[in-house]
Amino acid sequence: MRETFLPFSTPTIDDAEINEVVDSLRSGWITTGPKVKRFEEEFKAYVGAPFAVPLSSATAGLHLTLLALKISEGDEIITTPMTFASTVSLIILCGGTPVLADIEPGTLNIDVEEIRKKITPRTRAIIPVHFAGQSCDMDPLLELAREHDLTLIEDAAHAAGTEYKGRKIGSLDTLSIFSFHPNKNITTGEGGMVCTADEGLAEEISLLKFHGMSREAWKRFAASGTPNYDILLPGYKYNMMDIQAALGIHQLPKLDGFIDRRREIAEYYNREFAGLEELALPAYAPYLQRHAWHLYTPLVRIEHLTIDRDRFMDELKKRNIGTGLHYKAIHHHAWYRENMPVPDSELPNASYASQRILSLPLFPRMTDQDAADVVEAVREAIAAHRR
Repeated sequence: MRETFLPFSTPTIDDAEINEVVDSLRSGWITTGPKVKRFEEEFKAYVGAPFAVPLSSATAGLHLTLLALKISEGDEIITTPMTFASTVSLIILCGGTPVLADIEPGTLNIDVEEIRKKITPRTRAIIPVHFAGQSCDMDPLLELAREHDLTLIEDAAHAAGTEYKGRKIGSLDTLSIFSFHPNKNITTGEGGMVCTADEGLAEEISLLKFHGMSREAWKRFAASGTPNYDILLPGYKYNMMDIQAALGIHQLPKLDGFIDRRREIAEYYNREFAGLEELALPAYAPYLQRHAWHLYTPLVRIEHLTIDRDRFMDELKKRNIGTGLHYKAIHHHAWYRENMPVPDSELPNASYASQRILSLPLFPRMTDQDAADVVEAVREAIAAHRR
């Protein structure tokens, strides 16, 4: 057993990021400023998006996207039950109604045919989640959205660097919302980005993010700016700060290398766990894509064990291996059980995964020995509790 605890994720931050943050602190320009603008332009260029809006979080991005789309009472938005609560919570908080469509059993991405069954005259949008960094099948989703005149909002929180048929997520004819939380493939501490080809929506989201001030209002305290400003509409305070962007401008050039290392570890896990009937391993989608491997999420086949998933995670913790839970399905959480109940029989694949899924350690700074320690701990836990 390893002697030190291995977390399921930790950010990879080097001297370049640290020095850039220190430079921001010493410059006196800490909040939104030139480094945010630089990160916006570089991220936009990386994904191939015509417009991008940097924000304080992906949650803020989804909130403002729904507001810009004028989502209101009676509007339905179809999404997956296998996502973090914010995807669904923001629909409710904006007055809309979330409608859950079941997932594919292998990739855990939303099932396009299940979406089709849920469309009604009240449906306004679809929010697919690129689960764990693997792209949803976007062609049929785009076709379905066009057929029914729906807005397609990609929850790309896991998908910085993900590609679909040779195009990066963020470059398609959608709204894409990225996260830079510390456990994501790149981080700004906290932060998010909305990417779109729709200039009008980008402009409205940009206004909403900072009190309704004009897009370049951050320059009002610079030598080239003017202190005067105008409020064009009531807005929020969801702006990204320069001390956050200072991390991002050095994280972004490393993203492809981070993904390469994540893939190496994920493929090692797949080889080592092959043949274990107690684990269902993550499945690759059949279409051309680049998986960003934000997470490695096997399902523990508890029917082959004497313990449940939570006890299995405890067994790994005893062996100094950290785990995550991505995710407990939305309809299994207390508030949704009580206020918006959906029987497991309507979402059989999500319900099955929710009771069995866990996230194993996966981050670029993991050593080969770290990965071997994870495999050893998993094998030991299975052997100790095999039926």
